[in-house]
Amino acid sequence: MICPKCGAEFAAPDLRSINIAKDPSLKDRVKDGSLFMVKCPRCGSDSLVQEPVLYHDPSQRLLIAYTSAGLSSDGLEGYTCRLVGSIGELIEKVKVFDAGLDDIALELLKYVTAQELKKDVALKFLKMDGADGEITLTYPEKGEMQMLVVGYNVYSDCVGIVERNPVLREHSSGLVSIDQSWVSQFIAG
Repeated sequence: MICPKCGAEFAAPDLRSINIAKDPSLKDRVKDGSLFMVKCPRCGSDSLVQEPVLYHDPSQRLLIAYTSAGLSSDGLEGYTCRLVGSIGELIEKVKVFDAGLDDIALELLKYVTAQELKKDVALKFLKMDGADGEITLTYPEKGEMQMLVVGYNVYSDCVGIVERNPVLREHSSGLVSIDQSWVSQFIAG
């Protein structure tokens, strides 16, 4: 890896394959992002590892890939396979599935919520908590992260929409990128 600040070259940890079954402690480090942070030995600045990553959680039958290489989900029947475009998206997907949420319904929720805000923002899942299972989303605005809490009932409505529209599930099989852009192709304009 090359430090973006001082240009020093140093070895970054090999994160090409993260198997939670082999080391369950990695899941928390993935969710908080610390697994992907490296410190330059020369200048001490922190950098985000940008190498391809394959995240595998056999207990959830979940595979998430951050790569530009062509991959196949052959032999992974019964798995949920997702392709993401950044480490941040990988972290978000792990949080979503770890919270027991359906990422298709959550992406629909994010799409609808962004439309209601009347803002062109990329909403990100942060957490689900509270007695009512409130869902907290974040988005950047004017250089600061904003938080938005959405009731679990909105998510439940989105689950119902997904269940009534089997085409969504049909188009989510294999190794696919499920995000707000993916959802928008199914929403009549």
